[in-house]
Amino acid sequence: MGDAEDGVGPKRTVFVTVGTTCFDALVRAVDTREVQQELSARGYTDLVIQMGRGTYAPKKSNGEDGSLVVDYFTFSPSIVDYLRSASLVISHAGSGSIFETLRLGKPLIVVVNEDLMDNHQTELAEELAERKHLYCARPQALYKTIADMDVESLLPYVSGDAAPVAKHINRFLGFPDD
Repeated sequence: MGDAEDGVGPKRTVFVTVGTTCFDALVRAVDTREVQQELSARGYTDLVIQMGRGTYAPKKSNGEDGSLVVDYFTFSPSIVDYLRSASLVISHAGSGSIFETLRLGKPLIVVVNEDLMDNHQTELAEELAERKHLYCARPQALYKTIADMDVESLLPYVSGDAAPVAKHINRFLGFPDD
């Protein structure tokens, strides 16, 4: 396997998503030299940031100096292709982004937006981290989470079968069993 720096090695992309929100703290955190150097040291080659409604624009890089190739965009009709091609996903704590990433079997770091009033996203992220399906971080601790992570130790997330629940609800509502 060649080195990523010589352009021969495998492309390993980190995809960052903030969804439709403004989460400049996350974008700023991944735009630091410290975080980017740690990602590069771990073999990642590219950083693609979906910055949503944020106002902070990260620095783009073509990777010529051996650093990560960095690009960003605001919105996309679908981020599924970005998620599929990612080697690591760093996401806001939105349940859609979390479960789509886990369904695809991608290593995931969820960064909690402490500026949001509703705490259910934090609870979800912390519960899934406790079950070892993902890592959970605050923006200011993202570097440490990346430095300490072992993606091989994450457990696959297996979604539950909703059919029994749907059947029970249908019976309760008086619909016939199929």
